[in-house]
Order: sequence, then C-alpha cells, then structure tokens
Amino acid sequence: MGSNLKKLRKKRGLTQIAMQMQTGIEQSLISKYENGERIPPTETLITLADFFNTNIDYLLDRTDNPQKI
Repeated sequence: MGSNLKKLRKKRGLTQIAMQMQTGIEQSLISKYENGERIPPTETLITLADFFNTNIDYLLDRTDNPQKI
C-alpha cells in the first residue's frame, strides 16, 4: 500500500507533517502506512482517498489507475 500513498503525497509536494496537518492523521501512522508496517482502517482509507481524490483500490495497490471511480 505504501508506495502509492507516498507517490500521491510527494506529487502534491507534501511532507508527512504537512499531510498530518491537512488530514488529521498522525505523522507516525502516515510513516507506517507508507513503509507497509500497517494498513489503515477503512475510515482512514476513505479519508486518504478523498484527500487525494483517488480510489481505495489504488491506495491498496490493487490497481494502477489512480482515477476516482
């Protein structure tokens, strides 16, 4: 999951701290999600998908298409 989340964050030019400030998701959790140490719960996946205007399948590496369905 982490690689696509990190790509989206970097594409927006955000640090993990900046992303925390905009989403309310703790920086330490963002780091764990990006490093594949944890998978976010459903509510967090929805928050991330909405924030990046993408789909949950893209965040979970189930598709290469980042377009929102």
